[in-house]
Amino acid sequence: MHLQMINQLRLPWNMLISYIPVIATMVTTFFSIVLARATLRYVESTDKGLALAREEFEREWSPDLHIKMEQVSASEAKVIITNLAKTSVLLQLLQLRKLSHAMPFERCRLNDPLVGGTTWTQEMGRRILACTGYEFEGPIAACATFYAAGRMYRTDWFRSQIRVREGRIISLEPSNMPTRRVRVIERKGPERRREFVQDVTAEAAEKIDSKPEEKCFGAGA
Repeated sequence: MHLQMINQLRLPWNMLISYIPVIATMVTTFFSIVLARATLRYVESTDKGLALAREEFEREWSPDLHIKMEQVSASEAKVIITNLAKTSVLLQLLQLRKLSHAMPFERCRLNDPLVGGTTWTQEMGRRILACTGYEFEGPIAACATFYAAGRMYRTDWFRSQIRVREGRIISLEPSNMPTRRVRVIERKGPERRREFVQDVTAEAAEKIDSKPEEKCFGAGA
């Protein structure tokens, strides 16, 4: 009697033992899916955090210049460039033009550093009058090109309304038209920027190495 009951229970027990690997595989697959979804969510949150940090860094350290033309007297005016960002820049070129002309009329080459949060000022009444002419009334624009973090940037054209009568500046007021942020100037071809410091000793060493070796001949006795 007892042997029959044991034989009847042995078969389901053996089947249950054979199902254990299958159940373990199903449980492992379930937890793997849960962990994969958690990992994907973590990766997405990390990417969003990195994107926000990159955006905040670029917003905080990207160069941002503001150009303003201000009247000093009837024959003199000054250009004020303000560095609104934290990073320092190196001013390279200042251009002036009338909006009716596509090409800049006046170009002033510079090599002046501008620390973040400071302003650069220079009197340019003669250049402005040379750009406008003896009689003019309308918009005039200024644009700056500069180096920042090893890259060259150019601002948008900052506009001002000017009125010139008989070669005298009657009024010069900045315009409230919005401008775009600075943009990088893409260079085509090899880099042409000249280094400020050159290694003279290296050039001398290269010249010495490039000389042919002298052969010494000994006279036999």
